[in-house]
Amino acid sequence: MELKKAQRKQVKIKLALQGVSGSGKTMSALLLASGMADWFKIAVIDTENHLADLYAHLGQYNVLQLSKPFTPERYITAIQTCEDARMEVTIIDSITHEWDGSGGILNHHGEMAGNSFTNWAKVTPRHNAFVQKILESNCHIISTICTKIDYTLTEKNGKMIPQKVGLKGITRDGMDYEFTVVFDIDIKHLAVSAYFIPTHLILFKENQ
Repeated sequence: MELKKAQRKQVKIKLALQGVSGSGKTMSALLLASGMADWFKIAVIDTENHLADLYAHLGQYNVLQLSKPFTPERYITAIQTCEDARMEVTIIDSITHEWDGSGGILNHHGEMAGNSFTNWAKVTPRHNAFVQKILESNCHIISTICTKIDYTLTEKNGKMIPQKVGLKGITRDGMDYEFTVVFDIDIKHLAVSAYFIPTHLILFKENQ
């Protein structure tokens, strides 16, 4: 064991952006990444059927297409591929599929025979290995998380109109605590820390 002085340059941020579809998670992740590294040192692990390619006008970043099955092991391999390519920032868009996607943890658990409760002891280590890969990565990691959608009525010009709002992130309970910081993004592209730090941020509004 050895004591050393703390050095911020050795810390790799693990950041998550969660919100409903259309809230601007992908573009926000890319613009955040561009403030951390040159574009050619940014990689996007794209599980959203080439969604990352829509923002190619921003800069010359790299894209790794990850198709189903969305197993934890395939995510781990994708992250390792970005590390081997010496990327400085890896965006995982999104991590939701690892939990609730074709071949993801919930999908695999549901197909297992036997006792549902005891089967969790078999699949949980696979999810934990994925989490550890994110935490131990020598890249900055920005992950996006899809949220469940609901609608609320808000008043506008004297009329009540429905507005899409995000609820709980679609991933394993407690996953948000694994990240350095988590931002909740609403449909108006406003972000606030999920840990209620008294700082409100306006992220990046997508050009429609």
